[in-house]
Amino acid sequence: MPATFVVAVAVVVAVLLLGGNGGHTYSLTFENAGQLVRDNDVQVGGRRVGRVSDIELTEDNQARVTVEVDEPYAPLHAGTTAVIRATSLSGVANRYIALTPAPNSNATLPDGAEIAVDHTTTVVDLDQLFNTLDEPTREGLAKTIRGFSTWYAGKGRQANAAARYLAPALSTTTGLVERLNADQPALEQLVRDTSRVVATLAARGPQLTDLVTNANTSLGAVADENRSLAEALDLLPATLRRGSTTFVNLRAALGDLDRLVAVSKPATKNLAPFLRDELRPLLGESQPTVAGLAEIVHAPGANNDLTDLLSDAPTLAGVAHTSLRNQIGAFERSIPTVSFLRPYAPELVGFVRDFGLTTANYDANGHFARIAPSFNAFRYDPGANTLVPVPPSQRLAGLQNGSSVVPRCPGGATQAPPDGSAPWRDTSGGLDCNPAITPPGP
Repeated sequence: MPATFVVAVAVVVAVLLLGGNGGHTYSLTFENAGQLVRDNDVQVGGRRVGRVSDIELTEDNQARVTVEVDEPYAPLHAGTTAVIRATSLSGVANRYIALTPAPNSNATLPDGAEIAVDHTTTVVDLDQLFNTLDEPTREGLAKTIRGFSTWYAGKGRQANAAARYLAPALSTTTGLVERLNADQPALEQLVRDTSRVVATLAARGPQLTDLVTNANTSLGAVADENRSLAEALDLLPATLRRGSTTFVNLRAALGDLDRLVAVSKPATKNLAPFLRDELRPLLGESQPTVAGLAEIVHAPGANNDLTDLLSDAPTLAGVAHTSLRNQIGAFERSIPTVSFLRPYAPELVGFVRDFGLTTANYDANGHFARIAPSFNAFRYDPGANTLVPVPPSQRLAGLQNGSSVVPRCPGGATQAPPDGSAPWRDTSGGLDCNPAITPPGP
């Protein structure tokens, strides 16, 4: 009995070790092996379902990869596709084969069946990706990598602190990748669509370069105005609160605006003919004026237009501020004097006028002013149209002044003007003068 038990155990072990695993063998043809090695995983939906058992070169220099697929994922069916993938960008022997099984309704593939190259896809190595880039793009990528090096230089402590969060991030990423692998057709469609997007962006390389350059310039300008931007952000809440109040009040004003629009409709029906028939000709005729105004505002050269004048105006205003202030003070202090002298303006003007006429001509005795002047020696007789001699006792009548002689009012030394501004009479009546006393003559 013990011998029989030992034999049974040996048979079971032999079955398990010599192939009793229910696996199926298939031959996959790839353009290249993509750094596959023996015993690399064969996966379906991110789960290991087999392994790579052999790799050999075909007569046409393609790679024939023999894989073993375990049940219940085998047997495979016609239409199954295979893709060589990399678990990460770093490493060498880190490849695996991802199978996308065909529906079970398709024909079953027998053991040893070949999946041709039109149903397989090799992995794209990083070097192959770099080889597709042109020289300027590779140089830009190299500068980016060097930029990351400069970025992390001297930041080892911070990087180590961030590394503590790497494991949770990788765990979350693993879950995400498993979900993506669970729907490989959708993922492949996403990759193909992304490839087309990248190709389209590559075709617009110069425009993207200009966009990045302009964005860099714009961000630099924003950085230069960082303080102003901070002040604007500080003022923004108060501005929004005031704007909210304004909009609330505006809501009440909209009803009044609706009524205004309704009332304005009859008045605006003639606006279109006015704009067409009257305003348009006016605008056409005003073009030379506007052109001339443009030249006045801005003309080539220096100190020859209104813009230059306005540029100099602040300096002029600063210089004139003190001067005008002193002049205003002088004007204010001179108001009483001017007010006193203003009624005597006719006498002053008459003095200057008559004195100039007196000394303006010559005769045998020289200037008239050298001869003793004679005032009111004659009077005009309108009836006879002649000059009649005036007795000496009456010649000074109307020319003397003073309360004891002739109480003449200011401005009474000459004939009264038509507007009645002279002789001047104060409104209070306190001035002792007679406005009726004026010199004889028309």
